[in-house]
This record gives sequence, C-alpha cells and structure tokens, in this order.
Amino acid sequence: MSTDMYRSILILLVGAVFTVLVPSQLLAANSNWPAYGLDNNEQRFSKLDQINQANVNQLGLAWWFETDFNRGLEATPIVLDGIMYFTGNWSVVYAVDALTGKLLWRYDPEVPKAWGKMACCDVVNRGVAVADGKVVFGALDTRLIALDQRSGELLWQTKTADTKKWPYTITGAPRIANGKVFIGNGGAEYGVRGFVAAYDLQDGEQLWKFYTVPGNPADGFENEAMARAAQSWNGQWWKFGGGGTVWDSIVYDEELNQLYIGVGNGSPWNREIRSPGGGDNLYLSSIVALNPDSGEYLWHYQETPAETWDYTATQPIMLAETMWQGEQRKVIWHAPKNGFFFVIDRTNGKLLSAEPFARVNWASGYDLETGRPIFTEDGDYKDEAKFVYPSSGGAHNWHPMAYSSETGLVYIPVMDVGVEFATNNKTEYTWGEWNLGVEMDAPSTDSAMFLKMLIERIPKGSLLAWDPVQQKAAWALKRKYSLNGGVLATAGKLVFQGTGDGRFTAVDAVSGKEMWSYPTQVGVIAPPVTYTVNGEQYVSVLAGWGGV
Repeated sequence: MSTDMYRSILILLVGAVFTVLVPSQLLAANSNWPAYGLDNNEQRFSKLDQINQANVNQLGLAWWFETDFNRGLEATPIVLDGIMYFTGNWSVVYAVDALTGKLLWRYDPEVPKAWGKMACCDVVNRGVAVADGKVVFGALDTRLIALDQRSGELLWQTKTADTKKWPYTITGAPRIANGKVFIGNGGAEYGVRGFVAAYDLQDGEQLWKFYTVPGNPADGFENEAMARAAQSWNGQWWKFGGGGTVWDSIVYDEELNQLYIGVGNGSPWNREIRSPGGGDNLYLSSIVALNPDSGEYLWHYQETPAETWDYTATQPIMLAETMWQGEQRKVIWHAPKNGFFFVIDRTNGKLLSAEPFARVNWASGYDLETGRPIFTEDGDYKDEAKFVYPSSGGAHNWHPMAYSSETGLVYIPVMDVGVEFATNNKTEYTWGEWNLGVEMDAPSTDSAMFLKMLIERIPKGSLLAWDPVQQKAAWALKRKYSLNGGVLATAGKLVFQGTGDGRFTAVDAVSGKEMWSYPTQVGVIAPPVTYTVNGEQYVSVLAGWGGV
C-alpha cells in the first residue's frame, strides 16, 4: 500500500462511522437499535445471530461516512426503520441511510466554540434519543433540542442550565420514557452543582428538577433529601458548587417505575478542601433512585463515601433479574470507576455484593453489613502523596459494557492505570478553570524503586468477561492501549469492540479469543451497535480518537 493510499484511508476514517456486514440468509424484517442501551435494561445484547462465529471472518466494509471534525467520537447510533441517527463533535446531529451511508440530513446547533473550554474531556457527545417523531439531544452549551425525525428541522429547544452563572456542559445522551425527556449535565471540575431534570417531550417544558448535592443552607433546601444530605457535609461546600453532576448514565426501570441516575465526583475532588472535617458528602458517587413522574427521591446507595479520587458512579447502569442466594432478585449491575463490581437490589438500594474487577488499592473490600468500603492507607493522600489504583480515569469509565444472556457474562472494557495523588491546598474557586485541590503524578523521591515502579505503572487495558453471579472473572483479553471502546454482545456468541490502537474486533464470547479484526486507521472509543436492513445484519461503530 502506498503512503498516499494510506493517508487517504486515514483521512476518510478519522472521525468516521463505518459499517460492516456479512452475506448470509436474509432475516424476515428490519431489526432496530431503538435506544441508547438497546432497551431499558441497557444490557446491549442483540438477539441477532446472522453474523456468528462460523462466518465472522467474512465481515467486510459496507460503507463509511465522514463526519465534520477529526476528534473523538463517543455516540451510540440509534437505528430505526433503516435510518441511523448519531451525534459527532460540537453536538452536530446526523441522519444517514443505514443501508448505504448516504446523508439524509444534518443539524448543527452552532455551539459557541469558546464553550469548548468548559468541556473537561473534549467536545464530544454520546448520542440522541428518538421518540414520537422527534430526535432529542443535549448540546454542549446545555440546550436540550428536539428535531423533526424526518427533516431534521428544529421543533423546540430549552436551556437546561444558567451558563452565564455556572459553566455547565452536556455530553451525555438523554433518555425518554412516558412522554418525558431526562437529561443531566457535566462540569463538576469547574465548580457546578449537579442535577438531573425531566422535560415534556412535546414542547420542552421543564417538569421537575432534582439536585444531587445540597446548596447553601441559608437559602433553604429544596426537599428532605437535600436536608438529609447536608448533614453529611462540612464547611462551606456550596462555594465550590459541590459537584455531583449526572453526566452519563440515566436508566428508566419500566417494571418498578423508577429512574436511576449515576452521580459524579465532588467539586473540588479533594474532600479535605470541599468538606473540611469529613463527611460522606451525599449524594456524590451514588446511584440514586427517583420517581420518574415527580423527581421525588426514593433511595440511594453510595458506592464511594467521602469520594476524593474522582471516582464517579456515572458509568453505565445495567438492569437485570438474577438468582441470588436462592432467591430471584431484581438487581443493578454496576462497574464504576472505583474498580468494584456492584450487585444492588433495585427495589430498595441494598448492597448484595461488591468485588474488585480490576487492580484496586484505595479499599480492601466492602462490609456487606454496612454497605461501606474498607478504606486503606494506600488511598489516603491527605498528608503525603500516594500512588492510587484506579486512577481518576477509573477502572471502567463511560464506555458501555454488555451482558450476554447466553453466556451469563458481563463484558467490561477495563483500564489498569494508577496515578499519584497529592494535596493541593488551593481553596479559592476560579470560574471556568479546573478546581481539583489535587496534584497528580508528582515524581517519586525513591530513586532505587524508580525502575520497578515504572514497569508496574505502565497503563494497561483489557476486555474482561465477568461472571456477575459468581462475582469473578471468566477471562480477560489484553489490549495494546488502556483506553478502548465500548462493547456489544450478540446471539452469534460474539463480542464486538473497537480498540485504541485502531482496530474493530470480534471476540469469542465464551473463550475470549479474538476471531476477526478490521483496521479502522484511528482509535475507537465508541460502542458498536447492530441492526438489519432488508434482512441483512450489519454491525456499526463510530471511529474517532479523543476525549476520555
């Protein structure tokens, strides 16, 4: 291959969505990918099996589509009746023919480029929601926007936050249920107060709003949940906003009529600065259950009390039913940044199990009686720098995991990365800048240990198959880079994942053996989807390196 040829392919695939198919017996009808996690359980398991272990080596490129910017792409495409809807950088929305890749319409919300400074992790967007003839998405500047599904014309837009006062952003995909649109926000590093809100799908009117951390007590509390939460804080936390943004996972439980939100990190990260004197700082790093009709607090489980490492609970929440100690339970499966795989009873928030799925040294485990972690000295950087696992990037970040009902395994894109934390005693809030209260990666003073520690600390990544019932790993497939794409599992006993080194791969869901790969020419961090058009199965993923 000539250098010019390689460059042309690289240009075409950078910031591109590409789709692959395998010729096979036609399915009877189209099969859609209608929602972010495929359905309300968000297990990302497709029953399509036309592409399977017997023919996966025949997969080839069907079409590609070039987006407008050469940056990271994170969206999960929505596919309905042969049309694919997805977002790119700067919250631009595309609708393309899912069979050919032909552009049908494009909508640019024209986010002010200066607002990109307020995005902690690039000007990315994780996708749209589609319902009732509307394509709904959140723009980086916190507008919630609804477009006509057919034409892409603007139907309504609502400003979800006061960005003149606080530097909020939106990068997550909204969820829609029962005529309501649910959306959160980002910006905890910049000093905002997190919340989630519901809007009327028809006109964008705000229906309710739930803050995740308490505000200034002098202003009064919005509800009893905030009054209770304030008892777990100290000092004048509200001057830093408090954090707790709901920047990714929002899941609607149709069976129980509950809405689960994953709450983010504190502002600043360092608990000693934002809440001097201690405290668990509710509802940081928690899964909170709300009444989706009213926004009323129902229950919570805090995965990382006294959060001080940027260990968010915003990572994808998965709903399941499973036998647990001889009893059928409705549960949440969750693999957040802190490195423990949680099994939580979703009827009441009770912790059933928490076992490490990655290298962890900030805690030695969880006390199932109290539901609290058993903290270690290795994670306490209050008085001296400590090298902590996982890093602030987490053992697992926003990149979606998947569950196969055929293998009984959850497939997780895992990162084995640590970072050295040290206290930064800056206590003044700076608008529009990161406010962490932390110094990271200070050089080690023990030169005799330098080489050993350097080898141990090389970032690593893997695709991990985890048994959520036995609470242990089944297998792990090492990846070249620590940061890799989200995951799709199918009835063809395959797991699809893009990698940081620029490949789209298919893996044996049972053994973990890599069975096929395609050179994307650029790193992949987005999750794949699968669908059928005219009876043929396709697998599709956005390829674009950047963000987190």
